Amino acid sequence: MKTISNRILAFFLALSLCLTLPALPVCADTAWPECAGIQADGGILIDADSNAVLYEKNADVPYYPASITKILTALIIIENCDLDEMVTFSDNAINNVESNSSNMGAMVGDVLSVRDCLYGLMLASANEAGNALAEHCSGSIEAFAELMNQKARELGCTGSHFANPSGLNNPDHYVTARDMAAIMRAAIANPVFVEIDGARYWKHAPIKHYPDPDDPHNTVYAHHAMLKKNDSRYYSGTFAGKTGYTSLAGNTLVTSAKKNGITLIAVILNGHQTHYQDTKTLFDYGFRNFKSIKISEYDHSYSSMENDMTFSGLAVSPAPSLAMDENCSITLPQSADFNDVVAVLGYDMDPLAPAGALARISYTYGGRNVGFAYLKLKDPQIMGRQQETAVQELYPRNAVTIPEPTTRALEEPSLDASAEGQAIEERAIKAPDGGLSLDENGGDSHAIRIPSSLWIMLGLAVALLTILTAFVLIRMWKQRKEEQQRYLFNERRKKRLRDIGFSQNEFELLMERNKRRRRHR
Repeated sequence: MKTISNRILAFFLALSLCLTLPALPVCADTAWPECAGIQADGGILIDADSNAVLYEKNADVPYYPASITKILTALIIIENCDLDEMVTFSDNAINNVESNSSNMGAMVGDVLSVRDCLYGLMLASANEAGNALAEHCSGSIEAFAELMNQKARELGCTGSHFANPSGLNNPDHYVTARDMAAIMRAAIANPVFVEIDGARYWKHAPIKHYPDPDDPHNTVYAHHAMLKKNDSRYYSGTFAGKTGYTSLAGNTLVTSAKKNGITLIAVILNGHQTHYQDTKTLFDYGFRNFKSIKISEYDHSYSSMENDMTFSGLAVSPAPSLAMDENCSITLPQSADFNDVVAVLGYDMDPLAPAGALARISYTYGGRNVGFAYLKLKDPQIMGRQQETAVQELYPRNAVTIPEPTTRALEEPSLDASAEGQAIEERAIKAPDGGLSLDENGGDSHAIRIPSSLWIMLGLAVALLTILTAFVLIRMWKQRKEEQQRYLFNERRKKRLRDIGFSQNEFELLMERNKRRRRHR
């Protein structure tokens, strides 16, 4: 059996090696397809699957959004309310709108289901439906606006702020094209949203104005022209989107389309009556010049580990079997090859990370982010049992007792702890090399010796950890907002690691070892 000092030395040598590894070389700039551009003041085109930005113009400049705001409103309502719940239209919901703004004809006291209100919100762009849904969900429009801003932060939005559920003009209500694309990406990941938003029409329950169930006024129709096959602006593959317009916002438009295995999202802000043409220009550019590649079909670098992998002297056999999330992809120009891509391993999870994700690999092409993949254990239950077996082999139960780290043990120390400590101290004798050991009467057949050289190593380790801690604290201070948004996701990942018997440091060492192997192939 290896000594404790050897295991500790091996661990810190491995840690030092990981910290001093040279950065991966960055490939030379690679030509990116040219885009004719848009006439609107701001816009962006992204691949919804990889989140790669294919084109952008003033993507981080805030603009008034108008009714594309309702994409976020609908997503929040779908996530927080049952579609069969009944919504009562209050006086505030009906009258707290701009005159002549879009509506579905509801009156004070009307009662419709959440489902009916959502169709009115997304197809007819009904502002009173947005107000009624906000009050139903949060009690007031102001409280719902807080929920909107919270959800936006969770989705990674950094340049937007919301003050109402409909997008009516307000100095504190603005979005960026990049944030709006992130919101739409989350929305189309929800099948209920896609079903509602992609409908051409919807017949809702009768309202006071039109009590006859068959009255045509009780049917709402989609406003988005690119969804309508009988419209000259129809675009094949379009399946979701939202229009918007106010005198201050100009024309705004968010559209999703899928073709040739690629799902694109186009955002147009402050358009000048060319919003549909701008969107068509972006879609034509994206579908013509790019391709989507499933990462799991090309990158197998992290799918298995060699059996001789150890963590601080603890052998893991067989090695953990990892798998790429099959839903992850990257977006490349049609002429590009997967071998031109550079991969970087990280551990921060984003809001759309799947359950069981342990790490995130980001891919760049010519310096551009073109996608990412999540690493997951193929069988966490098996790995947990293998890890437990390895621990038992290294630390037999009759040699060293490994206490279970329970909260109760920390909060309620044994009443005999001091007495036991005194007894152990009385049995302790000086070891010849200056360390401490237990005598034969100590009840432990395996003497534990701590040589003086180990104290030096521990001192260096403490100094190293102190420097690392200071660096981490500075970094945390600079990135507090981002870390607060990712906190819950990272905690879930850490819990998964604990469940399978790994600490975060152990898993990172495993990934670094594999990264070095991949680099030298």
